[in-house]
Amino acid sequence: MTSTAKRPILIVLHQEHSTPGRIGLRLQARGHGLDIRRPRFGDCLPDSLAGHAGAVVFGGPMSANDNEDYLRRETEWMEVPLVENAPFLGVCLGAQLLARYLGAAVQPDPQGRVEIGYYPIAPTDAGRRLVAWPDTVHQFHREGFELPADATLLATGEVFPNQAFAYGACAFALQFHIELTMAMVGRWTGRIGERARLPGAQATAEHLAGRALHDWKTATFLESFLDLWLGTDRRELLTAAE
Repeated sequence: MTSTAKRPILIVLHQEHSTPGRIGLRLQARGHGLDIRRPRFGDCLPDSLAGHAGAVVFGGPMSANDNEDYLRRETEWMEVPLVENAPFLGVCLGAQLLARYLGAAVQPDPQGRVEIGYYPIAPTDAGRRLVAWPDTVHQFHREGFELPADATLLATGEVFPNQAFAYGACAFALQFHIELTMAMVGRWTGRIGERARLPGAQATAEHLAGRALHDWKTATFLESFLDLWLGTDRRELLTAAE
């Protein structure tokens, strides 16, 4: 697959010291600069993505349901990539914000369970036709999203059934994390605190063991996914997967 022109990728982060991790590194290796914005700290988002090759909205500890001006602005801004058919990726919170923009609910598991650690997922038939998926991935969330109307479910899980979806020709949402570097795992688990005691959460040692066993699968998936996400034949592949 051929990539789009080497325009920068818009990166939306939600904490002062957050980074785009391995996603950013792999995009830079493909020749894309990173235009990093933090709306929470006053950065604006562009009125058009004509000058960008795509946009990635990452996660954060806040809820997509929080009554914060910057989250409302981010959610409303998602009209831009959807109207322009620009490549868009939402990861964790970013996926939930996209789901909310499309009219779907974001809510906790009815039994109070969380996904904090490594958990299995399975591709749907549509997802399997697009790319090879990892069977176990890193998660760090208390809420999940319902599947928006007209979206195509790509991967499922046990606690939160909707793990990934595509919308239109260019937008993807992933509940799980494909961006984690080892340094990020250390930071996240070092601050896990009381969350490790939530129903279904894994302790730090399980995070590290899970990474040793499963991270290579996520790294392989990321490369294939970026081929798809930035590929010029993405629309045809998504149509065939429906």
